[in-house]
Amino acid sequence: MKRIIYIFLLSGIATFAQQEKLTPELLWKLGRVNNPQVSPDTKTVMYEVKNYDLAANKGTNHILTLSAGGGTPFSVTDDATNAFDSKWRPDGKKITFLSSSSGEVQLYEINADGTGKLQITFVKGGIGSYKYAPNLSMIAYSASVKLDRTAAEMYADLPQVQARIIDGLFYRHWDAWNDYSYSHMFIAPYIDGKSAGDATDIMKDEKYDAPLQPFGGDEQYNWSPDGKMLAYTSKKLNGTPEAVSTNSDIYIYHIDTKYTQNLTEQNTGYDQNPQFGPDGKKIAWLSMKRIGYESDKNRLMVYYFADKKTIDVTEKFDYPVDEFQWSQYTGNEATLYFIAQVKATKNIYSSEERVKKSGAIYKEIEEVTKGDHDYIAFSASTPDKKNFLMVGAKQTMSMPTELFTVNPKGQENQLTFTNKAMTDNITWGRVEKRMIPTTDGKQMLTWVIYPPGFNPQRRYPTLLYCQGGPQSMVSQFFSYRWNFQLMANNGYIVVAPNRRGLPGFGSEWNDEIIGDYGGQCMRDYLSAIDEVSKDNYVAKDKRGAVGASFGGYSVYWLAGNHQKRFKAFVAHCGMFNLESWYGSTEEMWFANNDFKGSYWSVPHPKNYDQSPHKFVQNWDAPILVIHNEKDFRIPVTQGMEAYTAAQLKGIQSRFLYFPDENHFVTKPQNSVLWQRVFFEWLDNWLK
Repeated sequence: MKRIIYIFLLSGIATFAQQEKLTPELLWKLGRVNNPQVSPDTKTVMYEVKNYDLAANKGTNHILTLSAGGGTPFSVTDDATNAFDSKWRPDGKKITFLSSSSGEVQLYEINADGTGKLQITFVKGGIGSYKYAPNLSMIAYSASVKLDRTAAEMYADLPQVQARIIDGLFYRHWDAWNDYSYSHMFIAPYIDGKSAGDATDIMKDEKYDAPLQPFGGDEQYNWSPDGKMLAYTSKKLNGTPEAVSTNSDIYIYHIDTKYTQNLTEQNTGYDQNPQFGPDGKKIAWLSMKRIGYESDKNRLMVYYFADKKTIDVTEKFDYPVDEFQWSQYTGNEATLYFIAQVKATKNIYSSEERVKKSGAIYKEIEEVTKGDHDYIAFSASTPDKKNFLMVGAKQTMSMPTELFTVNPKGQENQLTFTNKAMTDNITWGRVEKRMIPTTDGKQMLTWVIYPPGFNPQRRYPTLLYCQGGPQSMVSQFFSYRWNFQLMANNGYIVVAPNRRGLPGFGSEWNDEIIGDYGGQCMRDYLSAIDEVSKDNYVAKDKRGAVGASFGGYSVYWLAGNHQKRFKAFVAHCGMFNLESWYGSTEEMWFANNDFKGSYWSVPHPKNYDQSPHKFVQNWDAPILVIHNEKDFRIPVTQGMEAYTAAQLKGIQSRFLYFPDENHFVTKPQNSVLWQRVFFEWLDNWLK
């Protein structure tokens, strides 16, 4: 089959002699742009930039503002504040944010010129997130409430015991043990710039979390335009039922009657991130249909209160939605804007509401932005159909996140240039998009990244990148760990396929990995590396495979099934022994769905027969194992088992262990060490 190749440059061409090599240390000098927020009057853009101090091993988040027309950014906060979760107050007169300046995370307000900083909340233990009512009558916030007793509290005569008495699963999650507390939603009166009066716990005595932990924030709850209702996300299960289910729901708390309504009781999968329409007559949210499937298609749903009708806006759109926002004008018809994952990119899309006698319908979905890039967040201020300002946070493999304005026709204009002074001097490798034939006759989008100054007459060591998730698209992301340009700058060709089991290519492609971890997805990996290796510039005797999470599983599996293709492997936080992993992970809904049951299920799920530990007898190439102590999704014992097997088999191997990291590596110095060991290992065996 003839190979189809699309080639494009993701950065400008410059003279290599004037540029410098991308390094791990340089990555940590880049300012990380995030959280764009357009002012209500559409005149000003607020955003955050996190800057890291490698020597101090920490970062500081700053709030900046910028005219919507561009210009020089103004820093609203100083280095001592470390402000985050910033927003415009609904009237646009103040900037609001969270900070731990007082010793606990509390809510603050400040003038746009950096003056008048005022602490608004004084909640014992701090708060986790917040949102003002549109009419400024109240503030909603999340805070931790202790409802369970420790063993020492159960047995008062044993005050020094540290033991835990556990009666159900989910006793630990992600990177923390249950702290006997639950995240609850509170509402408090707000008068003249102050939180006045006692706050009300609208989930009093409920042993459930809202927002969902550990990553849920204020996107999981929202006020109605009149401030009379608060919609929030919660999975009202705990213990073992919580560990095996994804059934979260949208709850609406009615301020006047104190009545809580479950809006999505009929759906058994995820329902989250509610937003009332601008007229208050409808509400939208993200929904997954299948219970226990955390990577099901994320649908965009709208419910109309008057006729109790629910519409799936994305019913004919076979791609998952990441986030969305209503237009803000309150005429008869509104527009939904959202980010969707489509064919290895993340772009902004829209769908217009049409109100008819028979009820509302939504127009066919339109692509607002176009191109090979990732929009990871956006904010729009649309007070009417004529005034429109949308600002998106965009990145590519060759550009760390910057802000761009986007008009209704999708025309983009770069607004921030946070890292321009550094990125203009970095040597960027060429990024190529290939469509590679698979063993079952399909086409697989694969990114190939070449070293700067690539010479097709040379032969280059080449890395197969194995994506984690497992259902996580290989898009145009700019990563600070799995950075393809950093690999290219170290002289490697990188092959990054969107193998089976990834979103953005339709539900069938995404679902095909379920129950078949060692099947077509692995054949896809081999198709990608074999096809690219047909080019003479690939050094076939200097190929490696690298990856984390499911990518780590993939590396372990390939190590026993690669038929001499690879000379070195790197596996980070990967699943090695699927039976022991099943008994030690925490989100059992994922294991039960993707594996189609437990290892004692009848019939026996074939995933367990594809466990990498069953192919260790075939291991024949050096392997670097990396694992983190606080990783409860894939416990550290998985890495230990793999390293032990390699050592006892006499395979050249190394174990890099981080006692203070979870499933990721987030601390600056740990990250630099990770990169150094990663490249030292690969360079030793592939160069």
